[in-house]
Amino acid sequence: MPHSTNKELILGIVVGTTGISLLLLWYHKVRNPRTAMNLPKFLSLGDAFDSVTLQDEMHNGQGTATIFQGRQLQILEKLNELLTNMEELKEEIRILKETVPKLEEYVHGELGRKTTAHRISPQHRARKRRLATAQSSGTSNSSEEAESEGGYITANTDTEEQSFPVLQALNTHTEELTLDVLLQKADHLRRNESSKMESFELLCDHKEKFRDEIEFIWRFARAYGDMCELSTNEQEKKHYANIGKTLGEKAVTRAPMNGHCHLWYAVLCGHVSEFEGLQNKINYAHCFKEHLDKAIQLLPEEPFLYYLKGRYCYTVSKLSWIEKKMAATLFGKIPSSTVQEALQNFLKVEDLYPGFSKCNYMFLAKCSVDLKQTEDAAKFCNLAMLLPCVTREDKDAEDEVKRISATLKS
Repeated sequence: MPHSTNKELILGIVVGTTGISLLLLWYHKVRNPRTAMNLPKFLSLGDAFDSVTLQDEMHNGQGTATIFQGRQLQILEKLNELLTNMEELKEEIRILKETVPKLEEYVHGELGRKTTAHRISPQHRARKRRLATAQSSGTSNSSEEAESEGGYITANTDTEEQSFPVLQALNTHTEELTLDVLLQKADHLRRNESSKMESFELLCDHKEKFRDEIEFIWRFARAYGDMCELSTNEQEKKHYANIGKTLGEKAVTRAPMNGHCHLWYAVLCGHVSEFEGLQNKINYAHCFKEHLDKAIQLLPEEPFLYYLKGRYCYTVSKLSWIEKKMAATLFGKIPSSTVQEALQNFLKVEDLYPGFSKCNYMFLAKCSVDLKQTEDAAKFCNLAMLLPCVTREDKDAEDEVKRISATLKS
């Protein structure tokens, strides 16, 4: 099985790398009898990660320590890759077990089906709708190329796999709006999940006129984040995230004292990190935290910021040893947080905006369970179930709340 072979190969590489590193250390110790490595200190998960050193080093000990640190990082990367592949394999096996019993029914259905229904992505639906508007007004547009928001040229076809956002306004009779009216209209549309795409299109139609306005730029970055969440195609999601991050970075650079710029740049960094390896994920997490803290300083009454801070604290509190060690190697210290700190941030959200979201109640329940506060956990689960499911994230949160509730009753 290909996955099994890859796992064995990775494990072999890890073991081999470890053996070479130990051999180098043994050889160095033979040549320098007075040099010794303090293993308990090296393996500690505390502040010892800040400076992994070899005790009683001789004149040539510096080089060995550097070599060993490099080997150490390689081993951690391989171990993380191994763990990731094992999790993927478990998931594939689970899906396979669920799929096999339904295989016969699926095959019969496919053989009897004359046409195949394709899922259409949000941006593809948007493009179809905008094309229809343009055609009804007698406007002829080329389907060969369209300029993207980020300045790219992409081919526009009728297939989801090849199409990306249409950055050129297809409706040449776009209503002329002032900046204030445009921003108010875009914000109003965005309040409804089903209208976020329309809000994105509205901003696309006015990007040339207001592309240098800070209030427009950060909203445009936010809209790209919305499209990233709405999209069902991984390449599209990555495309939206990268353009949104570029816009967010531009906004932060030009308006460093605007809290909304820092907020949405942090969010876009989070979206981009979903498509990166472990090292870049850690880099983006560091960037996310930096800009989130800055946004909180500038917008201390914004509940969404404390929700994001709570999510960050909860995630960090659950980091594996390997992830913490990688972060220590890259930044010189281990990112630290606790479930209690996460809980305080989620409670701050509830204080500023009671009933803020189903997801906030879900995380309040999870923190309470971790802290053995079962009565509070049950209370937050009940509050979560009272709120409607508006977004896809709300549906996932409701499923998790039901699972927590069942656990509390058992």
